[in-house]
Amino acid sequence: MERWLEAERDQTFLWLPVALGTGAAAWFVLPGRREWLALMLLALGVASAAAATWRGGRAAPFAAILGLAVATGTGLAWARAARVAAPTLDRPAVERLAGSVEKVEPLPARGLVRVTLGRLRWERPPRRAPLRVRVSLPQRTVPPTLGAGAVMTLRARLMPPALPTVPGAYDAARAAWFDGVGASGRGFEPVALRGRGAPGVRDRLTAHITTALAGSAGGIAAALVTGDMGAIDDTDSLAMRRAGLAHLLSVSGLHITATVGIVMAAVLRLLALSRRLALTGVLPLVAAGAGAGAAIGYTWLTGSQVPTIRSCVAALMVLAALALGREALTLRLVAMGALVVLLAWPEAVVGPSFQLSFAAVASIVALHEHPRVRAALLARDEPWPRKWLREGVSLLVTGAVVELALMPIAVFYFHQAGAYGAIANIVAIPLTTFAIMPAVALALLLDAIGWGAPAWWVAGRAIALLLWIAHGVAALPGAVRAIPAMPLGAFATMVTGGIWLALWRTRWRYLGLVPLAVGAAWTLLTPAPDLLVTGDGRHLAVRQADGGLALLRDRAGGYVRDVLAQNGGIDGVPGLLSESREARCNRDLCWWQRRVDGRWWRVLATRSGYTVPLERLATLCAAADVVVSERRLPRRCRARWLTLDRAALAHTGGVAVTFPRARARVVTVRVERDEHPWVLAAEVPSSPQATAGGRNDERCRWRSSAAVCAKARQTGSAVP
Repeated sequence: MERWLEAERDQTFLWLPVALGTGAAAWFVLPGRREWLALMLLALGVASAAAATWRGGRAAPFAAILGLAVATGTGLAWARAARVAAPTLDRPAVERLAGSVEKVEPLPARGLVRVTLGRLRWERPPRRAPLRVRVSLPQRTVPPTLGAGAVMTLRARLMPPALPTVPGAYDAARAAWFDGVGASGRGFEPVALRGRGAPGVRDRLTAHITTALAGSAGGIAAALVTGDMGAIDDTDSLAMRRAGLAHLLSVSGLHITATVGIVMAAVLRLLALSRRLALTGVLPLVAAGAGAGAAIGYTWLTGSQVPTIRSCVAALMVLAALALGREALTLRLVAMGALVVLLAWPEAVVGPSFQLSFAAVASIVALHEHPRVRAALLARDEPWPRKWLREGVSLLVTGAVVELALMPIAVFYFHQAGAYGAIANIVAIPLTTFAIMPAVALALLLDAIGWGAPAWWVAGRAIALLLWIAHGVAALPGAVRAIPAMPLGAFATMVTGGIWLALWRTRWRYLGLVPLAVGAAWTLLTPAPDLLVTGDGRHLAVRQADGGLALLRDRAGGYVRDVLAQNGGIDGVPGLLSESREARCNRDLCWWQRRVDGRWWRVLATRSGYTVPLERLATLCAAADVVVSERRLPRRCRARWLTLDRAALAHTGGVAVTFPRARARVVTVRVERDEHPWVLAAEVPSSPQATAGGRNDERCRWRSSAAVCAKARQTGSAVP
């Protein structure tokens, strides 16, 4: 081991952000304080033992530093969640409130404007009044003077931040917690505005671009300049995602790099016109300084989001390395960027943006640092056809490696894998970098003197070509393969293998292929769920004999359809249970049955709020294996295997059920003793009596001993 670590001495630093991120990610995965403290003590114990046994060499210090980093990452995530704590709404409500406008996000493609309000004043304050809310308003009702700093008064239907609808879905409650948003919803007319809000530079620039270019072309141009994607049509946005080009719409390393490169090239060319300046030898430093200023300004202009800040930090490090005469792009710089982000925003480690961007950059750098790849792709004097062929092969290989690196992350978060993304990016990335972004930048500069129309025309044509590529690739057979929710263990295994493969340099790196293969096999062998139930019990989807999904309610919204389809592993629109040959439905109930592995499985679900005769309902419940209802069922209505009514779903959240192939598998959104603050904030029953009883029931179910619970029931006291 000592010989191996000595050979890898230049790579050991790269594991510091990995250990820090592991500790932070573990805080989000482990359920409660006992596990968090146990992990921190275990990591500190490993670090202490390694330090105590050190007698020279690299292994002991390496283990000690990794142990300290894991404990630090867990503590940082815990402290960050406590530091941003803010009240969240306890139940849906229609409220009248006034607040200061903090952020305005136009969504013209949906006809909406999303407004974030702070410093709230409530007409009738709710029991847990949020400090910040986010409301969507119809675009036609928004006053033209709306902007940051104005005071808005309105009536809105507000909802608490929602936990994942089903296992594997987006966790809006966690995101809202770290944003400090305690409720979201839709505002009603009339909307009163006091004071004149001054639209920021970003808002004015977005409006200017979308006026110059209509439709999705303007939305894409605005996304590249200001990071605002609200004007992109849903159809075009879907095509970009299916073609593997959605990363072009999110301001990240590609856009920062292009901006810095354009500014540096322009500054160098302009200053080199002076022979005296050209002969001083300081022009590269001046150009690097201009590029750094452009990176910082672009980051501020696009809203200073975490992914953009991360890319800006990396760009500044590259420019500093160039100024010092060091190698510009190495894994050490990537690791430093990750370290800065994790120290400031440890919650970023569980977000797809952080994982996608760092996985892409690390895979590119690791590939081109490999001696054989570097020798094969090194620029040399040769005829231009061979040079272009070499550059094309370099782009294709790089794109394929990036697609493979990003595939586990895309499957885990978005439940789909693309087949042609590497090929599409060979054209789309140069088109965006060398045509669209320069044309938009030139158009904005020329607009100052009224000559921007030709540049806008060029930008519009280039964006139209990009959309044509996206729609063409998205329409190809097999462009996207839908995959059901990936098990967390399989994802962690694949991430571990990928990091091991990318960071080491000796032949031991290839051991990373083993966990990659294990995680991929685990994912592919995990069967798709046969039954998906949302956390409120209103919606469910069952798997049909042909592999498709059928929904309980005929009028399910688009969001619910998309979530159930994605997590159910189908690429398309689910059918209706009322039209299925495997089901019988009336206005109030649906009965579905299907034979799986030689056994009939039967599901009964309510689909209306009307009362069903108790005797008939009890008979059906007794014959069903699973009963699902959005309301509390009477005690006589119990399924043979699993009853999911309002009371049960309050403990489990959304549920995914796989009927036996080898054994039945039930996955729930909520886990026992989950003490993450956004989960605890969602555990609020509807009445004071229900609050005391529900809290006692939950603590008896998950935390306290039977003796303590029995004593509390006798005395009427609260369970500790």
